[in-house]
Amino acid sequence: MCFKEKFVSHKWELLNNISTISPLILLRHCSRMNPPRYSLAERDRRWELARNFMSEHDVDALIVFGEHEDSGPAPYNLDNWFTNARPGAVVVFPRTSVPYMLTILPSSIPDHWFALARGETPWIAAENLVVGRDTATVTNILAEHGLTERKIGVLGLEPFIPVHFDGIMPFNLWTSILAAFPNASFKSVGTEFSKMTMSLSEEEAEVLKHAASIGDSMAQAMIQAARPGARESDVVKAGIAAAIDKGTSAPMIHIGSGPDAINFGPAAWTFSPQSEPRTLQAGDVVSTEIFANYGMRSSQQQLTIAVGKVHEDVERAALVARASYQAGLKAMRPGTRFGDIAEAMLVPLREAGAWSKGPQIHSLNPILAICSCDVDLGQVGISNKYRLNWTLPILADDMILKPGMSFALEPSSFFGSRGVCIGGTVLLGEDGPIELNPDLAHLVRVDC
Repeated sequence: MCFKEKFVSHKWELLNNISTISPLILLRHCSRMNPPRYSLAERDRRWELARNFMSEHDVDALIVFGEHEDSGPAPYNLDNWFTNARPGAVVVFPRTSVPYMLTILPSSIPDHWFALARGETPWIAAENLVVGRDTATVTNILAEHGLTERKIGVLGLEPFIPVHFDGIMPFNLWTSILAAFPNASFKSVGTEFSKMTMSLSEEEAEVLKHAASIGDSMAQAMIQAARPGARESDVVKAGIAAAIDKGTSAPMIHIGSGPDAINFGPAAWTFSPQSEPRTLQAGDVVSTEIFANYGMRSSQQQLTIAVGKVHEDVERAALVARASYQAGLKAMRPGTRFGDIAEAMLVPLREAGAWSKGPQIHSLNPILAICSCDVDLGQVGISNKYRLNWTLPILADDMILKPGMSFALEPSSFFGSRGVCIGGTVLLGEDGPIELNPDLAHLVRVDC
């Protein structure tokens, strides 16, 4: 039957002969009837970590600026790390007290009220939930705790990859706080704080695993939708429906399709009325990036689908990307430098003479460590009217890996304008990497 998917074990090994590549499409259904929740012990663990952090960095309080809940992939949501509540708050945490959550709108109060009615215990008590995250509200809380002439750490001034290279703190809010407390000492500590949060607790690891399982379910639905005659929007719709069915919000999905699909972000039809979803054809490559999150723990999945027989350069690129993925897994051990793993994943690319559209690996939760990449669009025949080259060095190359850290292994490989990007989320265990999306670390195929 046309479009019938072929199913084989995800233990398919890299083969040397392109003509004998086996198809792969079997994805795990590892969603849970009872998804993981955070306990109050997790709250207490985090707050104690924060107090210890303040002591180690010699600050008497923290100010945390959080990005709003509709911010898309890789949001700056350290406020939620303290509150386990709706993102987009300013958190003020005096070292000798408990955090205050300063919200934009009064709607956070009904959120709190209904959580209590459901029998939940919100992390932030009602008396510490304050409407208004303006300068006056922030300065009042600092003044109430005698912090007007003390040392205060700030989270939100530091660069945050991949979007906020100059920090996220609003200029007016920050300059007003500085003016209100001329005798206080402020210190940017966001990067160091983020590093501290990278080793996930057991509860956080379970939440991340559930997020990755949602990504698997989304990928399965998208594979079933990817066939000649379907539109790109049909594929995205299937993925989003699967996510909502698993009890999470509609995630961001990047998609591109065609014989030479080079996808760097959202499809043009999601932001431009001049574009419309492309109709899939036999011989297409459907390139997607799935951002499946749960409980503010981020997972990522790189799903590339071959619709029928594709160009031999795509097949060749799939072998290189797979070799890069395996090199990353082999190098990833506790105590290893991130830069050494990044370099190991670049070797197959260089040996094959291929190029990548982005980093072969980066950290998750949060994104701090990133593999270098050198994107040269001149290789795909784009006019020299454009500034073609974009280079990123390895970021946090000296970061030492610890158990509990999470990563997106997302190797891409291109020959000219044809290639693939594969992979998923990997959690580092005590003995090595734990693949959370192993079935996506291959070129996935549908027949037609």
